[in-house]
Amino acid sequence: MQASKPSIYNLNFFLLCTSYFLFFSSFNMIIPELPSYLSSLGGEDYKGYIIALFTLSAGLSRPFSGKLADRIGRIPVMVMGVVVCVAVSLLYPILTSVGGFLFLRFLHGFSTGFTPTGSSAYLADIIPFQKRGEAMGIQSLFGSLGMAAGPALGGYIAGIWGIEPLFYLSAFISLFSILILFNLKETLQNKERPRWNHLKLNRSELVETRVWAPSLILIFSVFSFGVALTIIPDYSEHLNMENKGLFFAVFTVASLAIRVLAGRASDRFGRIPVLKAATLTMIAAMLTVAFAESKWMLLTGAVLYGFSIGMNNPTITAWTIDLSLDRFRGRALATMYIALEAGIGLGALISGWIFANQAENFGKVFTTSAAAAAVAFLLLWFIPKSAHIPKTA
Repeated sequence: MQASKPSIYNLNFFLLCTSYFLFFSSFNMIIPELPSYLSSLGGEDYKGYIIALFTLSAGLSRPFSGKLADRIGRIPVMVMGVVVCVAVSLLYPILTSVGGFLFLRFLHGFSTGFTPTGSSAYLADIIPFQKRGEAMGIQSLFGSLGMAAGPALGGYIAGIWGIEPLFYLSAFISLFSILILFNLKETLQNKERPRWNHLKLNRSELVETRVWAPSLILIFSVFSFGVALTIIPDYSEHLNMENKGLFFAVFTVASLAIRVLAGRASDRFGRIPVLKAATLTMIAAMLTVAFAESKWMLLTGAVLYGFSIGMNNPTITAWTIDLSLDRFRGRALATMYIALEAGIGLGALISGWIFANQAENFGKVFTTSAAAAAVAFLLLWFIPKSAHIPKTA
């Protein structure tokens, strides 16, 4: 009798996913409260920088995290990012000037510059090619649960006790995710001892050119996320929604219903068809939000947006890994995340500029976001065949 194959979804896989859930919960729980907190400090004109500075530092750190993940290991890179979350969350109640807050937002971005890069590389190491989309869907499901639970819990905590206890809770949850990482077994073979020259980058180490196609699509498809993070808290307040994290909770829960299915579909039918469906859904979502006149219409847009994100994220990640070489997997994922941060940062900056704290500009902001998603949809029709085909290491 033939022995059964061990399950690929083992203890290491679910420990990784649990840590991922806690990591995303920790920094997302404070986001809906930050615009009003910055206004209370006198910085209402700088709301666009809340996300833009975060994504800028995340993008700047990606080439370093990719190189380190390929040299010293996946787990150390994940731990570095979570340590930043703990430290910065504890500093928010101490540095209470506008300049201090913006400085901390810049530092906070280094956390997402490191942890997701290491986590995605680790997952790619332990999952076979034919299950890659599905596994990315499951991992991103845990991240989405964190993105849903974090803002909902954060809005509740801030409403009762204020924002300072929320910062401390964020730090505690980050710390707990580190403890889980220490129980994982490193997957990188032939690890190197950390050296200062690991922080020196030559031109070829900045980006991985093999993954230009998914990275380009990602810039335009995540533009809307930067918009949502920056504008939705004010939009929710404008529509008399008490919990400013409700939109984020609804769109994230909606994405849970489709992530694993989308990952399986991309494994079976290809990455491009799934991404075309995702970008079309995103256009519909942003137009629904743009013309929302009630909280229920806004939440309908949140559901559609959740479907689009749920299809997009695991598929883009799996496509990036398909095109990368095993020995440069960290660099390839870092390149993808640079594109992600660029798209989110542009969305945050441009939406803050268009909105200008004027309620009549809400529709313009989200119509612009729909246009960015439309660009992603059109670009998908012109991706050369060579970028459709996975390359072996």
